[in-house]
Amino acid sequence: MKDRRLWIAPSVLSLVLIAALVWGYNQNNQKQQYETALNNHYQRLFYDVRTHTENVQSNLSKALLATTKERNVLLFTQIMNDADQAKGKLAQMPISHSEVAATEKFLTQASDYSYFIIKEHMEGRDITPEQRDQIKNIQLNTASFNAELNNAAQNIQEENFFAIAENAGETNDGRSTDAFVTSLVNLDKEVAKTPELIYDGPFADQIMHKKPVGLPQGQVNQEQARQIAIEFIGKDRVGDIEAFQEGEHMNKARIPVFSFQVQSSKDRNQVFYISVSKQGGAVLNMTSPRGTVQRRMSVEEGQQKALEFLENKGFQNMQANYNLRYDGTAMYNFVYTENGVTIYPDLIKVKIALDTGEVVGFDAAPYYLNHQKRDFTDISISEQEASEILRDGFQITSSRLAMIPKGKTEITCYEFKGNYEEKPYIIYINASTAQEEQLLQIIENENGTFTF
Repeated sequence: MKDRRLWIAPSVLSLVLIAALVWGYNQNNQKQQYETALNNHYQRLFYDVRTHTENVQSNLSKALLATTKERNVLLFTQIMNDADQAKGKLAQMPISHSEVAATEKFLTQASDYSYFIIKEHMEGRDITPEQRDQIKNIQLNTASFNAELNNAAQNIQEENFFAIAENAGETNDGRSTDAFVTSLVNLDKEVAKTPELIYDGPFADQIMHKKPVGLPQGQVNQEQARQIAIEFIGKDRVGDIEAFQEGEHMNKARIPVFSFQVQSSKDRNQVFYISVSKQGGAVLNMTSPRGTVQRRMSVEEGQQKALEFLENKGFQNMQANYNLRYDGTAMYNFVYTENGVTIYPDLIKVKIALDTGEVVGFDAAPYYLNHQKRDFTDISISEQEASEILRDGFQITSSRLAMIPKGKTEITCYEFKGNYEEKPYIIYINASTAQEEQLLQIIENENGTFTF
């Protein structure tokens, strides 16, 4: 009996050790799979940004040589699309928006200036010498941007995007430790030195510099912002939370924020990045990067999850608009409605993982930038009168009042959705002047619904 006791204890300990080793191996294997999936996702985003900006640079060079309005319209249409795509994918990279604010602004302006040139041509006007100089500036800046991206491409051969997201690229003295972020920050400093573009567009510098009108009053400190971030994500989901070191120019940003990295308490592989405004303590954006997931719910079910999330966070009268689907997730656009009018500037985006229904992305910056009480007393024509402006043969499928941005202002329009020669369009007729303000074509594919 004594001998039996002597070998039972070591046997049990051996089994426990083996079980622990197996568990540790499985945990490590799952973590490596997650890191690989997330790193591949960031790699794809990065190279997509490179492709789009290379297209912008190439087409800008062609536009400087083109001699016809028709050719320019085609080229600037492509430039506008590629600049929008580059900005959208740059926003999904694991870097602080304050580090690349000037670059995002530049890409936005490149897109909007292209749209401005298209409108000039469509109204019969040629490019002026001053506008040609602006185009040259954009082309040169795009070339600099591509050069920095090429440098970053060399650097990230020895870097890991997952490590960038994990470490947020900061050392104790506030200097970036990762060459990829350093390259983009250096680029951002150069882009910030470029002359401002002056033109009549919704993203002109005069508009970009306007103060937010939708933020609550008062100021919050970092500790108060930390508690707001915890409440927003959910106390039961928050493990460790660390503040990002503020950039040198944070207080000069359009909306100064406190930013945090939050480790999930339920899944050590999940990280949240969240920003809280210093004025009013509003959560401007939150993202939790994930690799490709297996879709288990419909897009409609995901939309309902997103709407319930907004209502729980206190956002009322939000109306679902368009959505974009990719990698097993869906990004939903919601716009505010008031007195039966759809307010497009008051936009909130919610991203849902279609495997679990979890919210993995949130962006309310446009909402807080623009939300205010509106005056609709400028409506002077009826819907019937507005519809008479439409081209014969346009078959209306729906109509409503909507507020859209125009230059420095917002205008109320009648929004008519319908079909012309079997293609879907949206036409906006000014509810005061009866002028056609905007015409968009609706494009639908397997990834969602887009307007152009």
